[in-house]
Amino acid sequence: MLGAMQDWELRASLLIDHAAREHGNREIVTRWNDGSESRTTWAGVRSDALKMVQALRKLGIEKGDRVATLAMNHGPHLVSWYGATGAGAVLHTINPRLFDEQLIYIANHAEDRVLLYDAAFQETVDRLKSEWTTIERYICFDNGEYDAWIGAEDGDTQWVEGSERDPCMLCYTSGTTGNPKGVLFEHRSNILHTYASIMPQCADMDARSCILPVVPMFHANNWSFPWSAAAVGAKLVYCSNNEPANLCELIEQEDVNYVAGVPTVWLSLTQHCEAKGEGLPASITKAVTGGAAMPRAMIEKLMKQNIRLAHAWGMTETSPIATSAFEPYDFDDLPFDERVSIKAKQGKALFGVQLRVVDLDDPKKELPRDGESSGALQVRGPWVLKRYFKGDADCVDEDQWFDTGDVAVIHPDGILQLTDRTKDVIKSGGEWISSVELENVAISHPAVAEAAAIGIAHPKWDERPLLVVVKKPGMDVSGDELRELLAAKVAKWWLPDAVEFVDEIPHTATGKISKKDLREHFRDYKLAT
Repeated sequence: MLGAMQDWELRASLLIDHAAREHGNREIVTRWNDGSESRTTWAGVRSDALKMVQALRKLGIEKGDRVATLAMNHGPHLVSWYGATGAGAVLHTINPRLFDEQLIYIANHAEDRVLLYDAAFQETVDRLKSEWTTIERYICFDNGEYDAWIGAEDGDTQWVEGSERDPCMLCYTSGTTGNPKGVLFEHRSNILHTYASIMPQCADMDARSCILPVVPMFHANNWSFPWSAAAVGAKLVYCSNNEPANLCELIEQEDVNYVAGVPTVWLSLTQHCEAKGEGLPASITKAVTGGAAMPRAMIEKLMKQNIRLAHAWGMTETSPIATSAFEPYDFDDLPFDERVSIKAKQGKALFGVQLRVVDLDDPKKELPRDGESSGALQVRGPWVLKRYFKGDADCVDEDQWFDTGDVAVIHPDGILQLTDRTKDVIKSGGEWISSVELENVAISHPAVAEAAAIGIAHPKWDERPLLVVVKKPGMDVSGDELRELLAAKVAKWWLPDAVEFVDEIPHTATGKISKKDLREHFRDYKLAT
């Protein structure tokens, strides 16, 4: 016997139809690199997306073809999310910060047919055009070409229909070894992820939200903001230039109350404001962070300014949000330090996601949820990757568990706490040392702007920790001071054997600390024995 409810295919076009119908006048604001601004609405995004559907058809784009973007955050880029997917194509968001060989590999592996790009990347396009063997048409977003391209259409058309399990987006992981791998999202997986992400226990947004996603649109499904903001009719504010001063000015101008970015974004914003003797803009009431563990000291700063923090964990392979550090029922009654401790962890699994940790040396051995047993984190659920794009085999086990590459503990109440990445954890004398915990303690020192801990080869202990530190401008701290600070917080044998001060720490294309580059820089470093 079948159920008696209506059967609708869950496709992305439903989101923009809803946003235009129910929240059509809600604004989408863009500040471009040159300081100019443009404004549209959800109704305008839908109208332009339908025009893009017509324009893509005239280029011969068919169902399943890949349409790529090489662009920062702005309104026309948002249109492409709904225009390309509404045409039945697969939107491939390319990270412009990758190296040339990665950019060449990604576009060719995806077999992109059209590339929409920002004028800021014209030099990259000109340099690589002869290497991109499948791209047939190049269209610049911001030199008038894009406007003329869709402006030639009237938008009197329909979205392409199909199964909710059709692919709709392609995003490549930047990977630290080998070629990047493509994660192919479905319409269905994105809709289910959207339902989860808008809940109060997760990103917590509604029509009153005025959101500035600093996280780039080319990174990890843009944390679902193009989909989830449409679902609730939130206002979106985009900024192509993410310099802290520019961001703060735009936040104040547009009365932004919701900002999303990786921890390094929050670090730069707070440092900018502190240098002026100010706090963060007063309009901010909600903050979302992910991509790396947020240092406790930063969490305290946000909470002391009455900013509600959603500390999420996930990855491109999980669409990306899998957990969020939402508040338990008694949160408001807890002492401040305990509330900070809850937010410093990665939270609980969202409905639809399951987590477990397994032994680092025996992946078949599941570890208890005791808050002490540290192991490899695995995840499964309806918006979790099963197989990489063009992969020869599934990358999950027979029970659908996907190995995330993270090291974690799960507490008895189900709260997840990341302790490291499997490739970054430091193994000393057969025991594991968490680089993340060392970094979080170091960053709490008022003179430390950024810190990273890596393992250095040791003749007796295999590896020992090296702490690499960037000082805040005009401030000073010694290695002995930092070791003394750490000694009060971590086990004695965890203390770094050395502290090195540098002008800057390398970052990945998505703003995370690049431990790979840091290890390469210090590969010949000799610890005192």
